[in-house]
Amino acid sequence: MFAVFNPARKIALSAMALAAAALLSACEPVAIGGGGPSINTSKPVPVALLVPRGSAQSGDAVLAQSLENAARMAIADLQNVQIDLRVYDTAGDAGTAAAVAKQAVGEGAKIILGPVYAQAANAAGLAVLNQNVNVLSFSNNVNIAGGNVFVLGPTFNNSADRLVSFAARQGKGNIVVVHSTDEAGQLGRAAISDAISRSSAKLAGTVAYERSQQGVINSVPQVKATVDGTGADSVFFTSTTAGALPLYTQLLPEAGVSPAQTQFIGLTRWDIPAQTLELPGVQGGWFALPDPSKAAAFRARYQSTYGGAPHPIGGLAYDGIAAIGALVGAGKSDALTGAALTQSAGFQGVGGIFRLRPDGTNERGLAIATIQNKQVVVIDPAPQSFSGAGF
Repeated sequence: MFAVFNPARKIALSAMALAAAALLSACEPVAIGGGGPSINTSKPVPVALLVPRGSAQSGDAVLAQSLENAARMAIADLQNVQIDLRVYDTAGDAGTAAAVAKQAVGEGAKIILGPVYAQAANAAGLAVLNQNVNVLSFSNNVNIAGGNVFVLGPTFNNSADRLVSFAARQGKGNIVVVHSTDEAGQLGRAAISDAISRSSAKLAGTVAYERSQQGVINSVPQVKATVDGTGADSVFFTSTTAGALPLYTQLLPEAGVSPAQTQFIGLTRWDIPAQTLELPGVQGGWFALPDPSKAAAFRARYQSTYGGAPHPIGGLAYDGIAAIGALVGAGKSDALTGAALTQSAGFQGVGGIFRLRPDGTNERGLAIATIQNKQVVVIDPAPQSFSGAGF
């Protein structure tokens, strides 16, 4: 693979593996459902939290604890709302997730928060579909969204929409998409293409590459030819900092695709790991990220409460509890129905505003950042409400 960038790769490996696991092996989405139970808001509301504790996958125990910690921190922050949190271990397994989802509902849970991985979330949703209970999963795979299953994870679609819209406004909307041929790359390409179709931007072309060092090297002349032949003013990469991105940002300028004329854009975050900021090729590139000040405040509070940093997706459990708490706090018995969960005003999460869509996907208010002098600089702030810029 990308052996020349092993140090950065090792640092990002766990986050990369998690993202891949959440994306891979999606089942068919649930086609119906999305109702919800009636609840008594004057009493503690039973909420099931499904975490991947007990799996053989490295890092899942830490992830499980971080999700539980964040959920409990969110519960402590709620005012005039009582949540009865019940934690169930899935072992990162779809069959176990389905079983404990049924168990949780049998024991009174009115909504399920989690699980993490796509197959497990899909299985949990199917298991309780006929019990009229919604599932707020931590997956970022939109292929499982729908019916009674919602995805809380940051999606390619979120980032693509935000970045394409921004690029078009900046006069950089003639875009070449560079993507790997694996499932993550194909999903990324589709997200960018769909975002372009919904905007004033234009798809100048796509270039696919095999996910290997040689595959990247072989594709560089094609990327240059596509940029030159179409007059494209942006190149949009689906690759991560742990994958092909460092190599592309080195080789494309050497081949004559200058970032000074052609804007480099990333579908994934370019500030993780921090060593990426040192690379010459990423200077001036654009990427999207949650509201940095709010995300930093959450990390600081978590650190002071639990004595360590939260897992990169640990905050999703806080978001889920925050949404449930906001709805229950309104005192309505239909607070956990699909209609309530998808209210257009959305919710405040650890990284800013977010809302759930009727199709089970989510929309998050993201900032646009660039890298200048090896530092992250926000060039377009995250919106503070869904009536704000970009929505």
